[in-house]
Amino acid sequence: MQSVRRTSLIAQVTEQLKEDIRSGRWPVGTRIPTEPELAELTGTGRNTLREAVQALVHAGMLERRQGSGTYVIATSEVGGTLGKYFAEAAERDVLELRHGLEATAAALAAHRRDESDIAELTHLLGERNRLWRIDRAAAIEADVQLHRAIVVASHNAVYLEFYDSLLGCIESSIRSRTNRIDSWYSAEHTELVQAITDGDAERAAKTTRCFLDSLLAEYPDR
Repeated sequence: MQSVRRTSLIAQVTEQLKEDIRSGRWPVGTRIPTEPELAELTGTGRNTLREAVQALVHAGMLERRQGSGTYVIATSEVGGTLGKYFAEAAERDVLELRHGLEATAAALAAHRRDESDIAELTHLLGERNRLWRIDRAAAIEADVQLHRAIVVASHNAVYLEFYDSLLGCIESSIRSRTNRIDSWYSAEHTELVQAITDGDAERAAKTTRCFLDSLLAEYPDR
């Protein structure tokens, strides 16, 4: 009976953590609290909490990063499965997928953004550009969150679910590219956020396509 109770408790904690992720308390790309902190928050033992976190790692919703912590990489098991698939995809293939997805999301965001969306986009753009020369890792994290915030501002839940499954490989691609090429595209990102703020869907989509075209140009034709 003790084993049954323990399994049930792990399942309850796992479901609670899932709900925290699905609700946006811990958005995709963010680090969750440490295991001791989570144990205190949930009122459970550290062993129970560790097993619950590991269950979500196996499900593809969380990822442990050595020396950094545990990060949210998907909001559902489906997103986690897609994320694992995209992690094995060619970088150019992912960029071509982003080309269509992000241009449409930017246009939708220009139509549908609200004041809180604009505030978040402006904040993340400022952080992205400010951190570039002083903390490259933090700048990349802000960059990824900026692109995600544009999809959030589209107010299309299906787009966001799908985009979240891409975030892991998008971040890896950005890290790889910035190690090879010292280009941060600050002007392009500033123009994109301004177009969305202005409600100019055509300009937002065009700016996105031009930016991603420049990234695709780094790859030779097949």
